[in-house]
Amino acid sequence: MLSFHPLSLADKSWIDRHVFEENSRSADFNFGNMFLWDGRYRQMVADDDRHLVTLCCAYEHPVFPFPIGCGDLAPVLADMRDYAAANGFPLVIKGLEERHVALVNALFPGCFDCTEDRNYADYLYSADKLISLAGKKLHGKRNHINRFTAEHDWSSRELTPELFPDCLALLARWAEDADNAAGTVDGEHAAIARAFEHYDALDLLGGALFAEGELVGFTVGEKISADTFDVHFEKARADLNGAYPTVNREFVKLVRERYPEIAYINREDDMGLENLRKSKESYDPDILLRKFTVRWRETA
Repeated sequence: MLSFHPLSLADKSWIDRHVFEENSRSADFNFGNMFLWDGRYRQMVADDDRHLVTLCCAYEHPVFPFPIGCGDLAPVLADMRDYAAANGFPLVIKGLEERHVALVNALFPGCFDCTEDRNYADYLYSADKLISLAGKKLHGKRNHINRFTAEHDWSSRELTPELFPDCLALLARWAEDADNAAGTVDGEHAAIARAFEHYDALDLLGGALFAEGELVGFTVGEKISADTFDVHFEKARADLNGAYPTVNREFVKLVRERYPEIAYINREDDMGLENLRKSKESYDPDILLRKFTVRWRETA
């Protein structure tokens, strides 16, 4: 039987081991996102030596993210099924990639119903493309950056702790104009504050953009697989034309300096928000990493 405990910073080392065994480009499978958003998802974790098993308690009933790791998946899926049955809730597993769906169905044929979660598909971009912004589809991004760099005395550098207060002040300014639908702004603000509180322990990397000596943008993320870096947060002065594409480009340059092996930048999902989807699509994603939910059939 699975033995769960609340997620804590002390879990990072063994969870990281499973994350890099899985070697997924998905933003769902990294300790940073788990820890930073734990206030929302209220996660319990268990280690069976083969896989990380997570239980999210923020929904109508507990749900499992897909168990990541190595080795035979059938026993851990059976353990998850038995745990759900023993605790009186249906077995629902979220965050599956297409390869996971195929694997689950091969191990338990006819036992799961599957639905696609389009709102939670991840947008992945070639790191080289985000730096060069070459081609007709991205000429608008280049034009915005050219305007920003022409109109401002600007600079960028790695984000360091002495800049965190300025980042939080910029975040507060940004939040005043944002739509706090379903508490998304409040939740993100809390996650960013937690990132700054545990920045070094979480092995995060961030970038900062300045104009006329003032911080006007920042971004934070982490390496999540052999060739992919996940951008957790990106904020900039919306009233400064070109600030967003500039902070994006400059940060990807920094990521490649730190991790030359990075081929893809995961800019995460759009949560079904129209403006966010439009923004992510405007960068011409190279991969739309589809996500699925499976549910154990009651008659299975």
